[in-house]
Amino acid sequence: RLASNETWSAGVASGLPIPIRRALFHPSPRGAAAPPTCPRRRSRPGRKRWRDFSGHPFEGRGTAPLLNPPLQPQSRTAPSVACPIRSFASSIPRPFLRLEIDSCSDIVMGVGETSYGGMLCSIFLLFALPWCFAHGLEANQSALLTVDASPQSGQKVPDTLFGIFFEEINHAGAGGIWAELVSNRGFEAGGPNTPSNIDPWSIIGQESFIYVSTDRTSCFPRNEVALRMEVLCDNTGSVICPSDGVGIYNPGYWGMNIEQGKTYKLILYVRSLDSINISVSLTSSDGLQKLASGSILADASNVSNWTRVELLLKSVATNRNSRLQLTTTNKGVVWFDQVSLMPSDTYKGHGFRKELVSMIEDMKPRFIRFPGGSYVEGEWLRNAFRWRETIGPWEERPGHFGDVWLYWTDDGLGYLEYLQLAEDLGASPIWVFNNGISQNDEVDTTAILPFDVLDSIEFARGSRDSKWGSVRAEMGHPEPFQLEYVAIGNEDCGKKFYQGNYMKFYNAIKAAYPDIKIISNCDGSSRPLDHPADLFDFHVYTSARNLFSMTNHFDRTSRNGPKAFVSEYAVTGSDAGTGSLLASLGEAAFLIGLERNSDVVEMASYAPLFVNTHDRRWNPDAIVFNSWQQYGTPSYWMQLFFKESSGAIFHPTKIQASFSGAALVASTITWQDPADNSKYLKIKVI
Repeated sequence: RLASNETWSAGVASGLPIPIRRALFHPSPRGAAAPPTCPRRRSRPGRKRWRDFSGHPFEGRGTAPLLNPPLQPQSRTAPSVACPIRSFASSIPRPFLRLEIDSCSDIVMGVGETSYGGMLCSIFLLFALPWCFAHGLEANQSALLTVDASPQSGQKVPDTLFGIFFEEINHAGAGGIWAELVSNRGFEAGGPNTPSNIDPWSIIGQESFIYVSTDRTSCFPRNEVALRMEVLCDNTGSVICPSDGVGIYNPGYWGMNIEQGKTYKLILYVRSLDSINISVSLTSSDGLQKLASGSILADASNVSNWTRVELLLKSVATNRNSRLQLTTTNKGVVWFDQVSLMPSDTYKGHGFRKELVSMIEDMKPRFIRFPGGSYVEGEWLRNAFRWRETIGPWEERPGHFGDVWLYWTDDGLGYLEYLQLAEDLGASPIWVFNNGISQNDEVDTTAILPFDVLDSIEFARGSRDSKWGSVRAEMGHPEPFQLEYVAIGNEDCGKKFYQGNYMKFYNAIKAAYPDIKIISNCDGSSRPLDHPADLFDFHVYTSARNLFSMTNHFDRTSRNGPKAFVSEYAVTGSDAGTGSLLASLGEAAFLIGLERNSDVVEMASYAPLFVNTHDRRWNPDAIVFNSWQQYGTPSYWMQLFFKESSGAIFHPTKIQASFSGAALVASTITWQDPADNSKYLKIKVI
């Protein structure tokens, strides 16, 4: 950052300021140790001293000036705003880029500053040009980047341009961002008929000591299955229990991450006709290392009916592959139901895994589309997501089998929790609801009634005195959520009853909530829609080359119709694998096209967002995790380059290469950091 009367010099990795006026990006000579950057100083006549991208100096001959006009002595006053360049290039040979940005002072004045010191410039170079390395580099290869930074040319980018799409896929929610550690906590995953499978619960002890089954004796009418544990041994008599007891254990989602010094809250429901002495413990996967323990002691009179029990367990050690055990040495029959174990330190206290949601937070998403995707549809309607069954006390939620991605969810992460997550992230919620269509069956339009959807909107937006707003208030959120977008179905355009069903929902929602923006499943990017909509949904999964070429896809979209919502995009297949730099570059080029066309593109989100390493139903994904680790793929980190674009000012940018076969795209934005009110110019080149 320089004031107008300060001196300047050139530099890249060193962090020194450079006036951006025809900065030439030349190719390195073959075999050179590193590419030259802008000259910092001359070491002696006939030789020039350069710095490579890691900041290390080296010398080389050359007479052509790197800057045009040439650099003057360092006492010279900067003729325009000085902008530090941050480059992410490595030291391998690659082409250099020439930059020409006129009217930097106009940029500054255009955003309300009166001195050159008010603007910081960043240039992000996301280069992967295999062609260059395959065919060699010629000395005259260069590219000219021109930015029109005049205030009148700037285009306001929608505040909502970049957000996230969360789908319950790959155990993204259950066993993912939802911090519940017990899998199949209500014993419902095996279905309503008993006896049933209790997986992943397992038995501790020999068959001669313990017998475990399920029955329909739960006190919760919407999930009637409970676990019945009959203990055949005792602490006295002829059949003596093992000293550590017999019982059941739950390994969670491929092992629980239990950490030293942290506290975990256990809630369970228990019933017995006898007095009970239940040992509750967190142990290693083999049960030999005890991390935390507690006891449930009660007379028969206190547990003859279903009784809620709460315990706080503080761990004395760390084990990444732990389990929860319930054991006893007392003969008798004990019933268990709704066994939950949650860490006490969740994201903002709302039940989400902190380290995973923090990665979302770093993306600065402006919206969150939820809960799917295909998850909303279901393979069959009987397994579609139904919001009413995911609200209320968690113990009363029946859960359901997601037959598209083939696993059970207890629905602790339900409709209210999604709305809460959006609020916690400062993002607009986008509620995707089932419109009577699954992947294999449909409801005839004549049988469609829109009241269920209207109730879901009232739950989110209604006052605490309304029927469904009062339910939300009872769940701990008396104030309405800011629900302004709904999507009618997912990828259902062209199905037999979609348009008829769509219009029923559209008319009913607009009559009750005229301000809500409604999203159609039908693509309006190439031709007008034949039905009303505020936005149309656009999905694309393709190769890196194809997505790169789609940077111009929305250039020809009508500016008079509904806006585009690119709710699912990604490079897939061999270009991506489980995540690759090549994939992220194709995606980045596509997003630059969305920035440029943000007068017609209102929102965009990558898909899928999360994958648990133990359940890869889809590749690639943005964030990879297990019970205690997480990392972002290149596609995740690519999105961070665009986190300031929403609400920014987009400036027309052109890039021209002097050599054939070049595939280059670029964009420029100016944005203001609310943390310190500094204003920035960001240039992205792919």
